[in-house]
Amino acid sequence: MLPQEIILRKRDGHKLSASEISAFVEGLTAGAISEGQVGAFAMAVFLNGMSRDEAVALTIAMRDSGDVLDWSDLPGPVTDKHSTGGVGDNVSLMLAPIVAACGGYVPMISGRGLGHTGGTLDKMDAIPGYASQPDVALFRKTVLESGCAIIGQTADLAPADRRLYAIRDVTGTVESVPLITASILSKKLAAGLGSLVLDVKVGNGAFMEKSRDAVALANSLVEVANGAGLNASALVTGMNEPLASAAGNAVEVKNAVDFLTGRYRDRRLEDVTLALAAEMLQSAGLVSSNQDGIRRATEALAGGRAAAVFARMASVLGGPGDFIENPEKYLPTAPIELAVKAEQDGFVTGIATRDIGLAVVTLGGGRSHPDDKIDHAVGLTRLLPVGAEVRSGEALALVQRLLPSFRRPRGSARRFGSQHRRDGLRLRQPPRLALRDLPALHAEHCAKIEFHLRT
Repeated sequence: MLPQEIILRKRDGHKLSASEISAFVEGLTAGAISEGQVGAFAMAVFLNGMSRDEAVALTIAMRDSGDVLDWSDLPGPVTDKHSTGGVGDNVSLMLAPIVAACGGYVPMISGRGLGHTGGTLDKMDAIPGYASQPDVALFRKTVLESGCAIIGQTADLAPADRRLYAIRDVTGTVESVPLITASILSKKLAAGLGSLVLDVKVGNGAFMEKSRDAVALANSLVEVANGAGLNASALVTGMNEPLASAAGNAVEVKNAVDFLTGRYRDRRLEDVTLALAAEMLQSAGLVSSNQDGIRRATEALAGGRAAAVFARMASVLGGPGDFIENPEKYLPTAPIELAVKAEQDGFVTGIATRDIGLAVVTLGGGRSHPDDKIDHAVGLTRLLPVGAEVRSGEALALVQRLLPSFRRPRGSARRFGSQHRRDGLRLRQPPRLALRDLPALHAEHCAKIEFHLRT
């Protein structure tokens, strides 16, 4: 069956059969379909959607494009969580070790950054020596010995999704509900899970900005997962501000280590992490109630067991043996730190969260072309949360950036319309407060970050 005929049928709003979808995915996996054809198919799906049966067929075809793992030899339940993406969302780095410390096994297959959102895999790549894409043997060894492993797709797991994922990121089709659904679930089904919890983000830093869209995605994920034979549930959580007080790669890993060791925990981040841990433990049959799940997760954190699991996982996958004790010794740091300062007294009443994510991309911490290399050191730290009181001259955030002579890889410079300025990061007065005098910021690394303050 010619791929262009399948594209035409979906372009014209027809329902595709399971055999048509399977044929397209087979060509996608084999490289017989061009990037242009894949992009056209993704856009046709974006514009016309898919029925539930189509979404199930696409998910299963992408799962079956590679190997499907079997964890029946493990002495406990196999479970996982997936977030639909946000800014400062490093929950996975704490959640997997917490659940593992409570008796679950978490083979977490994660993705790279998509659009303005950060990717768990990019964060783990900031740890020197960490094998984020191990072979299946090392993956299994890590899960067995540590209780969890946070990795990327291996060459043998859902290879069709890996190619489609990269093309969606640069063709304006990221927000398609059926494509998001199939992408997430094909990897999770290939991982051989017994249960799955979905963290569906909603707000100005999520792909779904409206509650009804987030609920629609949550329903799609749960229904398609169930249709494919996987027990799944979903929580809808807010993304109208960064979840952690850091946004980037190495800076979010450091934030996660501080969380696990108790050095520092962002309140919202802790609330969401514990809620997801309780849901995972309950869905896996390890606790009888949500309250019991939160208690068990809290004990795993307080007793240091979750931190020990993370340390063991990082070591088995090739990272430093003392990483959890000395993250600053190993994580890359940016040579320049700039403060984004308030120019008047007030309270933070809102954050343009998507622009925080775009700023990280522009600084070099994300991609605008699938082949772009990223810098793990850049990002933002000490991001103030909504409700924080600030005085004139105090920092709203710290920008971790590279030297002015740095140039992003081919195709990676970004501009954001009329808000792009050489003075770099901009703050809006009520309604606009301009931030000036940052001449060291190179124009290629400019982006707008909006905080709305009230006096």
